[in-house]
Amino acid sequence: MANKSSTESEGTKAEAQKAKAPGEENVIYVGSKPPMSYVMACLVQLNGGAPSVTLKARGRAISGAVDVAEMLRNRFMKDALKVKSINISSEQLEAEGGRRKNVSAIEIVLEKK
Repeated sequence: MANKSSTESEGTKAEAQKAKAPGEENVIYVGSKPPMSYVMACLVQLNGGAPSVTLKARGRAISGAVDVAEMLRNRFMKDALKVKSINISSEQLEAEGGRRKNVSAIEIVLEKK
């Protein structure tokens, strides 16, 4: 029975990877979790053979995304990772009461040297 559950979990992982949109495989969305959670997610992607990883965040989570990128660059993958690009933008969200609200967003692309 242990084999059955391990194959089921492998199938679930494969389905989850297929469910992602093309080009979204190596995207980590930074939110309210501790930064080390996102650092570990990035390390898993990069050590799994991905040539690059993209950190995306909006609003108050932007500083957390910058922290994650700096932790990766300076502590965990020193001299093995570089910042390929940083894109900043604004997104319009609908707030309570139907009002439109601008929210800042950032996308940081890190790649192996």
